[in-house]
Amino acid sequence: MKDLTPGEALNKAAAYCTLCERCVSEVTAKLTAWGVPHCEQEKIITRLIEEKFINEARYCRAFVNDKVRFNRWGRIKIRAALSEKRLPRELVNEAIDNIDEEEYTASLAEVIAAKRKELKGKDNHAAQQKIIRHAASRGYEPSLILRTIKYDGDEVDF
Repeated sequence: MKDLTPGEALNKAAAYCTLCERCVSEVTAKLTAWGVPHCEQEKIITRLIEEKFINEARYCRAFVNDKVRFNRWGRIKIRAALSEKRLPRELVNEAIDNIDEEEYTASLAEVIAAKRKELKGKDNHAAQQKIIRHAASRGYEPSLILRTIKYDGDEVDF
């Protein structure tokens, strides 16, 4: 691959950002993969932020909404994924605090129902433990998992 001029790298990065929301760490990784020198990366990132191609608050909100709605992730997993992207803690907390509680609980209920259907006919205690582990692996809070399972009318034995 030929070396990109700073202008070409900026245009390519802007096009990359228009496909979907991006954060600084994702764009930096792309620029590095394209062989753009570090000093040029900083200039390009600054320009993309100034021209609103990159907005990390907007990115956090979109990421959280997508993960709850489409991937059925819980707050714990979302927070971990966002911290991997080195986003400011305040932005992450704000985006997570704005999760619609009804939608979030409904998402957990769907995760539990899908797992329960998959385990139909299995031993109740063992199945219940698998459901709890599955929901926890999706990043849901243990207390909310137990409340949701009990709300569904199941008994949870420990």
